[in-house]
Amino acid sequence: MTKSRLEAFSDGVLAIIITIMVLELKVPEGYTFASLKPLFPKIVSYVVSFVYVGLYWNNHHHLFQIVQKVNGKVLWGNLHLLFWLSLMPLTTNWIGESHFERDPIIAYGVVLIMCSVAYNIVEYFAVQTEGEESALKRAVKSKTKENISTALYFLGIGISFINPYVSLLMYGTVAIMWLIPDRRIETFMKDQ
Repeated sequence: MTKSRLEAFSDGVLAIIITIMVLELKVPEGYTFASLKPLFPKIVSYVVSFVYVGLYWNNHHHLFQIVQKVNGKVLWGNLHLLFWLSLMPLTTNWIGESHFERDPIIAYGVVLIMCSVAYNIVEYFAVQTEGEESALKRAVKSKTKENISTALYFLGIGISFINPYVSLLMYGTVAIMWLIPDRRIETFMKDQ
């Protein structure tokens, strides 16, 4: 199967996810900058989540630049990823509404972990489909960044029992780590 429908569908779902998140931001009741203060938790959680959705879109795009074909496993793996990403608006809103309470931050961390796991499943199925000797397999052989990210998510969930703000800082750190797109594929494609 060609990959174009998978890419188009994924782009559409990610655009809807961002739209839902921004629609949860309500106009302040007043007309001064001070009236934005009660919205601060919602704005912060929106910005972090927007960055995360953008990171997944960016890395998904890079991944499918090198993928030549897809099969049912890749399609279902991709739907699994989109499912977890579709929960971002819910947990984002919950964090903002709760003003950074522990349980919403734990839920957010679980969604982040599951998005990470799901992305790795898509990548794994894509490598299976492309073959063990494929350009994709050679390009994504290192998993250091992914492993550090997953460890920080688990650590963030654990620390949320002590200090939810530190957990948010850890989740933000992972996002910052990924702001520079995954260069493994770009570098590999340049060298070919």
